[in-house]
Amino acid sequence: MRRFKCTITYDGSQFSGYQIQPGKRTIQGEIEVALSKLHKGKRIKISASGRTDAGVHAKGQVIHFDSALAISTEKWEIALNSILPDDIAVIRVEKAAPGFHARFDAFGKEYRYFVHLSPKRDPFKRHYAYQFPYPLDYAAMKEALKYLIGTHDFTSFCSAKTEIEDKVRTIEKIDFFQEGDLLVFRFIGNGFLYNMVRILTGTLLEVGSGSRSPDSIPDILEKKDRKFAGKTAPAHGLYLWRVFY
Repeated sequence: MRRFKCTITYDGSQFSGYQIQPGKRTIQGEIEVALSKLHKGKRIKISASGRTDAGVHAKGQVIHFDSALAISTEKWEIALNSILPDDIAVIRVEKAAPGFHARFDAFGKEYRYFVHLSPKRDPFKRHYAYQFPYPLDYAAMKEALKYLIGTHDFTSFCSAKTEIEDKVRTIEKIDFFQEGDLLVFRFIGNGFLYNMVRILTGTLLEVGSGSRSPDSIPDILEKKDRKFAGKTAPAHGLYLWRVFY
Protein backbone atom coordinates (compact mmCIF):
# COMPACT_ATOMS: atom_id res chain seq x y z
CA MET A 1 0.00 0.00 0.00
CA ARG A 2 1.41 3.38 -1.00
CA ARG A 3 0.27 6.89 -0.09
CA PHE A 4 -0.22 9.53 -2.76
CA LYS A 5 -0.47 13.30 -2.42
CA CYS A 6 -2.59 15.02 -5.07
CA THR A 7 -2.96 18.70 -5.84
CA ILE A 8 -6.34 19.38 -7.38
CA THR A 9 -8.23 22.34 -8.79
CA TYR A 10 -11.97 22.73 -9.12
CA ASP A 11 -14.78 25.05 -10.08
CA GLY A 12 -17.05 24.97 -7.04
CA SER A 13 -20.08 26.48 -8.78
CA GLN A 14 -22.02 23.24 -9.19
CA PHE A 15 -20.96 21.55 -5.95
CA SER A 16 -22.50 21.47 -2.48
CA GLY A 17 -19.01 21.89 -1.02
CA TYR A 18 -16.06 19.55 -0.59
CA GLN A 19 -17.33 17.07 2.00
CA ILE A 20 -19.58 14.14 1.09
CA GLN A 21 -23.27 14.78 1.82
CA PRO A 22 -26.11 12.33 1.15
CA GLY A 23 -27.85 13.01 -2.14
CA LYS A 24 -25.64 15.98 -3.04
CA ARG A 25 -22.82 16.50 -5.51
CA THR A 26 -19.51 17.12 -3.73
CA ILE A 27 -15.80 17.24 -4.56
CA GLN A 28 -14.97 14.36 -2.22
CA GLY A 29 -17.80 12.30 -3.66
CA GLU A 30 -16.70 12.73 -7.28
CA ILE A 31 -13.05 11.92 -6.55
CA GLU A 32 -13.92 8.85 -4.49
CA VAL A 33 -16.20 7.61 -7.29
CA ALA A 34 -13.31 8.00 -9.75
CA LEU A 35 -10.92 6.14 -7.44
CA SER A 36 -13.50 3.39 -6.91
CA LYS A 37 -13.72 2.84 -10.66
CA LEU A 38 -9.94 2.47 -10.87
CA HIS A 39 -10.03 -0.01 -7.95
CA LYS A 40 -12.80 -2.18 -9.44
CA GLY A 41 -15.51 -0.98 -7.08
CA LYS A 42 -13.52 -0.82 -3.85
CA ARG A 43 -14.01 2.42 -1.91
CA ILE A 44 -10.84 4.47 -1.53
CA LYS A 45 -11.26 7.21 1.07
CA ILE A 46 -9.53 10.53 0.53
CA SER A 47 -8.50 13.18 3.05
CA ALA A 48 -8.12 16.88 2.19
CA SER A 49 -6.24 19.82 3.65
CA GLY A 50 -9.64 21.21 4.64
CA ARG A 51 -13.22 21.60 3.49
CA THR A 52 -14.53 24.24 1.12
CA ASP A 53 -18.14 25.43 1.17
CA ALA A 54 -20.70 25.28 -1.62
CA GLY A 55 -19.67 27.62 -4.43
CA VAL A 56 -16.07 28.03 -3.25
CA HIS A 57 -13.33 27.25 -5.77
CA ALA A 58 -9.84 25.81 -5.44
CA LYS A 59 -6.65 26.35 -7.40
CA GLY A 60 -4.45 24.26 -5.13
CA GLN A 61 -6.44 21.98 -2.83
CA VAL A 62 -4.42 19.00 -1.56
CA ILE A 63 -5.71 15.49 -0.84
CA HIS A 64 -4.11 12.15 -0.04
CA PHE A 65 -5.17 8.54 -0.49
CA ASP A 66 -3.70 5.05 -0.18
CA SER A 67 -3.59 2.52 -3.00
CA ALA A 68 -2.01 -0.85 -3.74
CA LEU A 69 -2.14 -0.26 -7.50
CA ALA A 70 1.23 -0.20 -9.25
CA ILE A 71 0.66 3.01 -11.18
CA SER A 72 3.26 5.75 -11.66
CA THR A 73 2.46 9.28 -10.49
CA GLU A 74 2.21 10.44 -14.10
CA LYS A 75 -0.26 7.67 -14.94
CA TRP A 76 -2.31 8.45 -11.82
CA GLU A 77 -2.82 12.00 -13.07
CA ILE A 78 -3.87 10.80 -16.53
CA ALA A 79 -6.12 8.04 -15.18
CA LEU A 80 -7.98 10.26 -12.72
CA ASN A 81 -8.46 13.11 -15.19
CA SER A 82 -9.91 10.69 -17.73
CA ILE A 83 -12.70 9.81 -15.28
CA LEU A 84 -13.29 13.00 -13.27
CA PRO A 85 -15.92 15.51 -14.43
CA ASP A 86 -14.78 18.61 -16.30
CA ASP A 87 -15.07 20.89 -13.26
CA ILE A 88 -12.40 18.96 -11.28
CA ALA A 89 -8.82 18.37 -12.41
CA VAL A 90 -5.77 16.72 -10.87
CA ILE A 91 -2.78 18.94 -11.58
CA ARG A 92 -0.08 16.98 -9.74
CA VAL A 93 0.36 13.56 -8.10
CA GLU A 94 3.33 12.78 -5.85
CA LYS A 95 4.40 9.83 -3.75
CA ALA A 96 4.10 10.69 -0.07
CA ALA A 97 5.59 9.27 3.11
CA PRO A 98 3.34 6.64 4.76
CA GLY A 99 2.50 9.02 7.61
CA PHE A 100 1.78 12.06 5.46
CA HIS A 101 -1.58 13.71 6.10
CA ALA A 102 -3.01 16.40 3.83
CA ARG A 103 -4.66 18.21 6.73
CA PHE A 104 -2.45 17.69 9.75
CA ASP A 105 0.89 18.21 7.97
CA ALA A 106 -0.14 21.55 6.44
CA PHE A 107 1.40 24.55 8.20
CA GLY A 108 -0.34 27.28 6.26
CA LYS A 109 -2.74 28.24 3.48
CA GLU A 110 -3.26 30.99 0.97
CA TYR A 111 -6.75 32.10 0.03
CA ARG A 112 -7.68 34.67 -2.58
CA TYR A 113 -10.92 36.55 -2.94
CA PHE A 114 -11.95 38.12 -6.26
CA VAL A 115 -14.13 41.24 -6.41
CA HIS A 116 -15.59 42.49 -9.70
CA LEU A 117 -15.35 46.30 -9.64
CA SER A 118 -17.98 47.27 -12.16
CA PRO A 119 -21.49 48.71 -12.14
CA LYS A 120 -22.33 46.42 -15.06
CA ARG A 121 -23.03 42.73 -14.61
CA ASP A 122 -20.74 40.32 -16.41
CA PRO A 123 -22.38 36.91 -17.02
CA PHE A 124 -18.95 35.35 -17.43
CA LYS A 125 -17.81 36.47 -13.98
CA ARG A 126 -21.00 35.78 -12.04
CA HIS A 127 -19.76 32.47 -10.59
CA TYR A 128 -16.15 33.55 -10.07
CA ALA A 129 -16.09 37.06 -8.60
CA TYR A 130 -18.32 39.13 -6.31
CA GLN A 131 -19.70 42.17 -8.11
CA PHE A 132 -19.09 45.29 -6.00
CA PRO A 133 -19.99 48.44 -7.99
CA TYR A 134 -19.11 51.02 -5.29
CA PRO A 135 -15.98 53.22 -5.09
CA LEU A 136 -13.32 52.07 -2.63
CA ASP A 137 -10.80 53.95 -0.52
CA TYR A 138 -7.71 51.76 -0.89
CA ALA A 139 -5.72 53.79 1.64
CA ALA A 140 -8.33 53.15 4.33
CA MET A 141 -8.37 49.43 3.49
CA LYS A 142 -4.57 49.22 3.74
CA GLU A 143 -4.74 50.92 7.12
CA ALA A 144 -7.40 48.46 8.33
CA LEU A 145 -5.61 45.30 7.26
CA LYS A 146 -2.55 46.25 9.34
CA TYR A 147 -4.61 45.56 12.46
CA LEU A 148 -5.46 42.05 11.23
CA ILE A 149 -1.95 40.83 10.53
CA GLY A 150 -0.38 38.84 13.36
CA THR A 151 -1.76 36.48 15.99
CA HIS A 152 -5.26 37.26 17.23
CA ASP A 153 -8.43 35.65 18.51
CA PHE A 154 -10.62 35.82 15.39
CA THR A 155 -13.94 34.94 17.07
CA SER A 156 -15.51 38.09 15.61
CA PHE A 157 -14.41 37.06 12.13
CA CYS A 158 -15.81 33.55 11.93
CA SER A 159 -19.29 32.10 11.64
CA ALA A 160 -21.26 31.77 14.86
CA LYS A 161 -21.69 28.12 13.82
CA THR A 162 -17.95 27.47 14.20
CA GLU A 163 -17.50 24.46 16.47
CA ILE A 164 -13.75 24.86 17.08
CA GLU A 165 -13.12 26.35 20.51
CA ASP A 166 -9.61 27.72 19.91
CA LYS A 167 -10.13 30.64 17.55
CA VAL A 168 -6.61 32.04 17.77
CA ARG A 169 -4.94 32.18 14.35
CA THR A 170 -1.91 33.87 12.83
CA ILE A 171 -2.25 35.84 9.62
CA GLU A 172 1.15 36.42 8.06
CA LYS A 173 0.05 38.53 5.13
CA ILE A 174 -2.98 40.34 3.74
CA ASP A 175 -2.72 42.45 0.64
CA PHE A 176 -4.72 43.29 -2.45
CA PHE A 177 -4.03 44.19 -6.05
CA GLN A 178 -6.01 45.02 -9.14
CA GLU A 179 -6.13 43.02 -12.39
CA GLY A 180 -8.27 44.92 -14.88
CA ASP A 181 -11.71 45.26 -13.31
CA LEU A 182 -10.93 42.63 -10.66
CA LEU A 183 -9.72 43.44 -7.16
CA VAL A 184 -7.90 40.46 -5.67
CA PHE A 185 -7.46 40.05 -1.92
CA ARG A 186 -4.73 37.66 -0.79
CA PHE A 187 -4.71 36.08 2.69
CA ILE A 188 -1.84 33.91 3.98
CA GLY A 189 -1.91 32.36 7.44
CA ASN A 190 -1.39 29.25 9.55
CA GLY A 191 -5.09 28.41 9.43
CA PHE A 192 -8.52 29.91 8.85
CA LEU A 193 -11.82 29.47 10.67
CA TYR A 194 -15.22 28.78 9.12
CA ASN A 195 -16.15 31.76 6.87
CA MET A 196 -13.16 33.72 8.20
CA VAL A 197 -11.78 34.90 4.85
CA ARG A 198 -15.23 35.86 3.59
CA ILE A 199 -15.99 37.88 6.74
CA LEU A 200 -12.58 39.58 6.62
CA THR A 201 -13.24 40.48 2.99
CA GLY A 202 -16.72 41.80 3.75
CA THR A 203 -15.35 43.91 6.59
CA LEU A 204 -12.51 45.35 4.48
CA LEU A 205 -15.00 46.25 1.74
CA GLU A 206 -17.10 48.10 4.32
CA VAL A 207 -13.99 50.01 5.37
CA GLY A 208 -13.22 50.80 1.74
CA SER A 209 -16.75 52.03 1.05
CA GLY A 210 -16.72 54.25 4.15
CA SER A 211 -19.33 52.47 6.26
CA ARG A 212 -16.77 51.71 9.00
CA SER A 213 -13.42 53.21 9.93
CA PRO A 214 -10.04 51.42 9.75
CA ASP A 215 -9.41 51.97 13.47
CA SER A 216 -12.61 50.05 14.33
CA ILE A 217 -10.78 46.75 13.64
CA PRO A 218 -9.00 46.43 17.02
CA ASP A 219 -12.33 46.93 18.81
CA ILE A 220 -14.00 44.27 16.64
CA LEU A 221 -11.22 41.81 17.52
CA GLU A 222 -11.52 42.63 21.20
CA LYS A 223 -15.30 42.13 21.28
CA LYS A 224 -14.97 38.45 20.21
CA ASP A 225 -18.51 38.56 18.84
CA ARG A 226 -19.49 37.87 15.23
CA LYS A 227 -22.15 40.59 15.16
CA PHE A 228 -19.54 43.37 15.31
CA ALA A 229 -17.72 42.44 12.09
CA GLY A 230 -18.87 43.08 8.53
CA LYS A 231 -21.06 41.05 6.23
CA THR A 232 -19.95 37.67 4.95
CA ALA A 233 -18.84 38.09 1.33
CA PRO A 234 -20.46 35.57 -1.06
CA ALA A 235 -18.87 32.15 -1.52
CA HIS A 236 -18.34 32.37 -5.28
CA GLY A 237 -15.52 34.94 -5.02
CA LEU A 238 -13.36 32.72 -2.79
CA TYR A 239 -10.52 30.45 -3.91
CA LEU A 240 -8.32 28.10 -1.89
CA TRP A 241 -5.15 29.08 -3.71
CA ARG A 242 -2.31 27.11 -2.10
CA VAL A 243 -1.54 24.82 0.85
CA PHE A 244 1.90 24.99 2.46
CA TYR A 245 3.80 21.91 3.69
